[in-house]
Formats: sequence, structure tokens, C-alpha cells
Amino acid sequence: MLKKTVLFESRGLALVDVRCPGGPPEWSPPERARGHGLVFVRSGCFRRKVDGVESVLEPNVVYFEQPGQEEQIAHVVAGGEACTWVSLSKRTVSSLWDGELPLRPVFTSPRVDVMHRLVLSRARQTAHPDELAEDLREFAASAFDLCRPEQAPDTKGHGELVDSAREALAADPTLGLAEIARQVCVSPWHLSRIFRRQTQETVSRYRNRLRVRLALERLAEGEESLARLAADLSFTDQAHLSRVVRRELGTTPSALRDALCTVRIQ
Repeated sequence: MLKKTVLFESRGLALVDVRCPGGPPEWSPPERARGHGLVFVRSGCFRRKVDGVESVLEPNVVYFEQPGQEEQIAHVVAGGEACTWVSLSKRTVSSLWDGELPLRPVFTSPRVDVMHRLVLSRARQTAHPDELAEDLREFAASAFDLCRPEQAPDTKGHGELVDSAREALAADPTLGLAEIARQVCVSPWHLSRIFRRQTQETVSRYRNRLRVRLALERLAEGEESLARLAADLSFTDQAHLSRVVRRELGTTPSALRDALCTVRIQ
């Protein structure tokens, strides 16, 4: 059963922490969205089917909800998921975006990911409502800025192949190119080529992005030991973790730990 914790709600905006214990790999019964929303996956991996369009959702993406959309969910990785849901009024959306929102998820950016975690941290620490509403609106605007025109239909099935590779990485972020290629039954060269075409990233860079997002979640949840964090995420050592985080986010894990210091949700 979903556990939803409302962290902030005011002026046509709401910030909700959503935890799901997981479930079967089969598609859930269809449900219709009641409003506009942004959903950031913080941990876990699942598939979403909306109006017939299927996509893979993991911590490197954000997806959009619109009223009336019919949605189904299928769980991919054991252990459940944690997400951040930003609910937006119709007026707020119209002030930030013109037209239909994309049916498929959009890849996030380091800047938006850090904004996401800082907004969560401030909400958990009960920041001043007016300041938090301003921060949340700026964060939502930055998320909308990520939207790009959707790609043309993939007649060669490359999109599904890359989705399968992303699922494999979400299940085990330590996998290398050869191991992922073996799991999805293609050559490493072919996977490398189409993965970069679909995601604009190499498999190695995408894997590091995913591990950094998982590190952010652990730091936001109160992890104090950077050495333990590096070992759990299969970095060579703490220095390796620091180099990758700095390259991706422009700051160090210790600085992020201080910035995200918060009361852990029970």
C-alpha cells in the first residue's frame, strides 16, 4: 500500500513524499489522474503505461501527470520505490508551460536533482511557507524546462532495448557494458551506440548518474558515513565517490550531506 506524506501544501502547490513497498510485475488496474503533477523517482524502478505509451521510470528521470490520463504501473525491481510528487494547480501549470505535457519521462539534470533534494530538505524542516512556495515554484519551473519535443516512434525497437538496459542498471548499478549487453541479448557495441543515441549519455556516464542519485537519496535520509556509502554503491573508495559526485553535481558528498541534513521520515 502506498504511504503518502504531505510535506507542504499551499497556493496551488503540494509536495508529497510517496513510498511504495513494491508489488507484482503485472500491470495494475487502470487509474485516472485527477490533476497535474510532476513525479521524481528517488529510488527503485518501475514501468508506467499511460494512454498506451509505456516507459521505464528510475532515479534519472521525471514524469508528468495530466488530468484524465489513464495510468497503469508494473513493478520491476524488488524492494519498492520512493518518489517525490509535486501537485500543481491548473493555473500554476499554465503559468509555467504552454501545451500538452510529454507522455514519456524526461531525463533530469544535476541542477534540477540538487534543487529537488534541497526543496525536500527544507520542507521536512518546516521552512517558512512563503519561502518554500517560492522555492517549489522555481523547482517546478526548472523541471518543465527539461521538456523537449518527443522523439519519433522507434520502428527498430531501440527504445525498448534501451529501457531494458536501464532496468538492468536500476536493479544493479554496478553492471558494466558487457554484462548489460549480455542480459539484453545484443552486442556491447550495438548497445553502446543506441544507448547514447536514446539517452545522450554513454552507459558508463549514465550508470554514474544513477549511482549519484542513489547517493543523494541516502544522504537526504541521514547517511553519515561516506565510506559506507561508497562501499554500498560499489565505488572504489570514498575518494572515488567524491570525484564522481563533484564531476556530476559540482560539489562534494560532505557538502551535500550538510546541506541536506534533515529529520528522517519514520
